[in-house]
Parts: sequence; C-alpha cells; structure tokens
Amino acid sequence: MLREVVEAQVTRQTSLDSLALAAVEQPAVSPELIDFSKVVANAPKRQHVATDAAPYRDYAPVKRDYIAREARNTSLGVAGEEFVVRFEHWRLNQLGMTTLADRVEHVSQTKGDGLGYDVLSFDASGRERFIEVKTTAFGKETPFFVTRNELDFSKDAKDHFVLCRLFEFRQAPRLVALNGALDQHCALDPATYRASFA
Repeated sequence: MLREVVEAQVTRQTSLDSLALAAVEQPAVSPELIDFSKVVANAPKRQHVATDAAPYRDYAPVKRDYIAREARNTSLGVAGEEFVVRFEHWRLNQLGMTTLADRVEHVSQTKGDGLGYDVLSFDASGRERFIEVKTTAFGKETPFFVTRNELDFSKDAKDHFVLCRLFEFRQAPRLVALNGALDQHCALDPATYRASFA
C-alpha cells in the first residue's frame, strides 16, 4: 500500500525524479579543503534478519534505479578514490610515517581497474592495506555494488583488505573503514549473473 502511494507521488511529481537523477548523475570532484580529523564515522551495524520465504517474488517494475545510476557515475567513483588517497596520506603523516605516506598509490589509476581494490596504503606497523572505495552522495547505509572480483579478493586478502565507504560525499564527506572480507560486514544479494551458452 505505502509503496503504491509513493510510486504514484513520484509519477505525478516529475520534479522529484529530476532532482534524484541530477543527484546521481552530476559529475563529482574530490573536495579540496577538508579537515580529515572529522571525516571518520561509525560503521552501520549489519542487520541479521530472518525472513519467511515468500511464495512468490515481487516483480514490480522500476522506473529508475538510482543506486545503479549512481554506481555508473565514474566521476563520483574516481573523486572518492582520490579523496581516500589524500586521506591515507594525511592518516600516515599523523602517525609520523611520512615515508609510507609517500608510497600510497592510487592503483586503479596507475595499474588499472580489476585488481580487487583501488588504493594501496599501509597500517601503523607498515603492512600493506588494500583499500576498496565505494562512494555515495547519500547516507552511509545506502546499498552499493561489489564485483565478484572485489568479493573474492576481499576474502583472499582478508587480513589486509579494507572497505572504505564514503558517504554524503557532495556535502561533507564522511567515511567508514571496515577491515576484513566484505561478507563479514555486508549482506550480499546477487544482483546480476553472467550468462553464457558454454
């Protein structure tokens, strides 16, 4: 019932759709001046919810998938990665580790995408940190997409893997850093499959 009311409102009020599209498709840049000491936030709690199996799936049509559209906004992804590179420089310098700060690398740009992480950094003991960055202009509990490669790498490198979730990126960027495999922190729902005839 509530869903139908909301859908009817969005259908009638095209300005809502236009605003949402503008928010997810607008090009993004990494903010220049930022007080990194105020950026880190508490992680959302993973919800463990028991549900009854539904006798059928709800195949309701979706006019716009704003989360998927935002995920395709490459300028937002790159801006978020650049922000994390700067944050990691700042973090290591705060720890007095300037040599390691100088070795932070934006690997998705220098080596290419597909490694399973975006930024190479280091922890306080000098061990490598493989950081996967997920950026949204919305709140910290906004769902996001991960690739099979990112999930597999997070499991293989779980002692060194960090998910860096950037949120409220356009207003006042905040971040949550979660150490370990992605499936430790997130409920994963397979959204797409690769189909072949072989």
